Amino acid sequence: MRIRTLAPGALFLVAAFTAVAQNAPVHVLASNGVKAVIEELQPQAERAIGRPLAIEFDTSSSVKKRIESGEAFDVAILTSDVIGDLARAGKIAAGSRTEIARCGIGIGVRSGAAKPDIHSSDALKKTLLAAKSITYAQDGASRVHILEMEDKLGIADKMKAKTILEQGSVRSNARVADGSAEMVLTLVSEILPAKGVQLVGPLPAEVQHYVDFATGISPNSKNTDAGKALAKFFASPAVAPTLKVKGMESPR
Repeated sequence: MRIRTLAPGALFLVAAFTAVAQNAPVHVLASNGVKAVIEELQPQAERAIGRPLAIEFDTSSSVKKRIESGEAFDVAILTSDVIGDLARAGKIAAGSRTEIARCGIGIGVRSGAAKPDIHSSDALKKTLLAAKSITYAQDGASRVHILEMEDKLGIADKMKAKTILEQGSVRSNARVADGSAEMVLTLVSEILPAKGVQLVGPLPAEVQHYVDFATGISPNSKNTDAGKALAKFFASPAVAPTLKVKGMESPR
């Protein structure tokens, strides 16, 4: 019987390839709603999982389409509804979903502008009716809830003519910052980091809605262990202070 052994050079190559694989970035597709939190926590997350992160941000609906069309990824951090849809479609590995945060909807105005009164449903109704224009993301997770809020306040028809729909919250915020829209309605976590925009506050409790966020791992990922470690990190109590600062909170 002949026993073949690898030459020293071959052993070196195997070790090198193994090291590269172990240090390869974990590819993350994430919602704009958690962008501020993830960017703040990225160094801690990378230390926790022992791997670098390669992160791309977009709206949850846009990321959903990319994943459905076959785009490769390791971990998705999106609204819980979208993660659920992708799991049912076999695009997220069974049992890999982990709830990590939730965020309410708020209103933002241009930095330096007077903050309107939104402390109650009646005050919010008057403020929205008096606004010259409002903007929000046509494909954002909060859109359906904004429409529900307008309907509940009985102002849906009146708001249509003054509503500017944009592609994503970044562009919606930019409209307020440059003065081409008076107010932006979107997740609080998307208003706080926007340059040239200040948060007025969250919607009143009686018309507030929270959007939940979760992680999920691709069934085709070769970095499953790192993905699980990343989900565990974002679901840990250690991230709660950062969530609060960025306008979010731990899941209920």
